[in-house]
Amino acid sequence: MAEKNQSIVTEFLLLGFGNLHNLRYVIFIFFLIIHIMALTSNICVVVLVGVTQSLHSPMYLFLSQLSLSEILFTSNIVPNMLWLILMGEGRLPVSRCLSQFYLMSVPSIAQCFLLAAMSLDRHVAICRPLHYATIMTFSHQMQMVTSCWLLGFSFPVPVYFFLSKLEFCSRNVINHFFCDIAPLLRLSCSSTSFVELVTAMVSFPVLLTPCTFIVVTYVSIIRTILKIPSTIGRQKAFSTCSSHLIIVCMYYGTLSAIYIFPPRDNSINLNKGLSVLYTLMTPLFNPLIYSLRNQDIRGAIRKNIKILKQWQKL
Repeated sequence: MAEKNQSIVTEFLLLGFGNLHNLRYVIFIFFLIIHIMALTSNICVVVLVGVTQSLHSPMYLFLSQLSLSEILFTSNIVPNMLWLILMGEGRLPVSRCLSQFYLMSVPSIAQCFLLAAMSLDRHVAICRPLHYATIMTFSHQMQMVTSCWLLGFSFPVPVYFFLSKLEFCSRNVINHFFCDIAPLLRLSCSSTSFVELVTAMVSFPVLLTPCTFIVVTYVSIIRTILKIPSTIGRQKAFSTCSSHLIIVCMYYGTLSAIYIFPPRDNSINLNKGLSVLYTLMTPLFNPLIYSLRNQDIRGAIRKNIKILKQWQKL
């Protein structure tokens, strides 16, 4: 019994990016700057939507929630990643590792449904413009936002619960910079078949339902846009949903590359690179895409900058 207890793993060793030698300081500073920019830009979107009256519309409410999900996601992963870059490797207790997985899953799942809610908003705005005000009421908006977050918090619970029941013994090395479900299942010395079944049952509606809904809504949107007689009208209609479409492609593209069509085991560095894109770069690109391509956001930024300058003069 004593020997068995000694073999039980209580912490994992995360290898991160390995020994980067002198490059670790350069990479640390580069990633830190990107992380600060991502946090700042997403916080700015949340605050901007909250304080600017002209942005109190469904599209910007969903955008602010999308930015909030990015803040929660990147704050959970990136600080530990930066620590691993400096240290070369790091140890994480099993309970904290499982908590990191859960806290990573919550905003990721919520984001899937938020993107679907944003596609519904664009569909109603373009395909049923006369009914937009009656369909996208404030109460409906809040119901949709609340549902997205409730689904985000509830879907990972069964996976987290059954993961916490697994035993880990002897092997404790995770060749990554965060605790994902695949390496955790590989390290378990108990049966993982039921956890894999539960994960598949959870992943199916989380990934397929929002993705299918987005595809269906955009098929309808494109059909409606093509019926608009004027070229300027078609361009104006498409410009209202182009930013969302770019973000959807980026999000599901990186998600598919990592989880649905993952690189082989001997391409672990490629997997880490894709994970960096997913955890560090995407949270930065999302608010930039909307702010650079959206006149309302740019106008609100300029207006608030003028107000701040006036306050400084007082």
